[in-house]
Amino acid sequence: MSNLKTIVRGAYDIQKNRIQTGNRLVGNFKAKLGQAPNEKEDTIDKEGQQVLLNLRRAHKLLTEGVASFPRQATFKGDEVISDYTELCLVDNYLELEAQEKNHFKRLGHILKDYPIYTEFLDGVRGIGPAMAGVIISEVDITKAEYPSSLHKYAGLDVASDGQGRSRRKEHLEDSEYKDKEGKVQTKKGITFNPFLKTKLTGVLGASFLKQSPDKCKYRQVYDDYKHRLEHMDAHKEKSKGHRHNMAIRYMIKMFLIDLYNEWRPLEGLPVAPTYTEAKLGKVHGKAA
Repeated sequence: MSNLKTIVRGAYDIQKNRIQTGNRLVGNFKAKLGQAPNEKEDTIDKEGQQVLLNLRRAHKLLTEGVASFPRQATFKGDEVISDYTELCLVDNYLELEAQEKNHFKRLGHILKDYPIYTEFLDGVRGIGPAMAGVIISEVDITKAEYPSSLHKYAGLDVASDGQGRSRRKEHLEDSEYKDKEGKVQTKKGITFNPFLKTKLTGVLGASFLKQSPDKCKYRQVYDDYKHRLEHMDAHKEKSKGHRHNMAIRYMIKMFLIDLYNEWRPLEGLPVAPTYTEAKLGKVHGKAA
């Protein structure tokens, strides 16, 4: 599993580098035109994607039919890529893009060795090899005794103040560790895996919302829960964005319950009921 985690994290490192390089390219292009560059480096907006598309086309025209990469002494640019440095930057971006695609393509082959992928995750609309790789490599299902264990590890539980778990000071908890001398010490820290939480709520959540409700049960879960929030007095004063985030969080929690119920038996592990099932008699996925 550690090897899989290395591959997954490596693929996302390349993706992050590719996105940052792309945004710098877009920034340079905009600066050349006297426009303000985009300050974000974690995503490429639609305008930036169009700029990259134009740069990709120009790169192809300038390198197509050439036996080797153009030399600086003989290079002649065009209105899009006007100098040799720009050509090298675009070429670097395209190399990163190719590396990223190869990493995730290989990941899809590797995941076929994991039953939870072939028996469950591969059939969930909105989950591709990249997200499946994150889930399988970041979650140790043998340590998740209850569905709530997954919720807590993913940072989707509720803190003592009744608010959703975060990095806020009041949400930090004590944990023990051994110092250099082997003595047990206590420190405060987060209780969840931040990488996993970001991918689940930010990436998987958005992916589920792109699906049709009649083909993706989790999109339907989101719609139903958001509708409930909009008609509950306790949440009417909340902003649309707040209710949206609450519905995303709930949708991912429901997915994690399904993941728990599917994964534990595949590993020969017992399955515990959720709190609502054990205490309130409500079964997830079944009408009352």
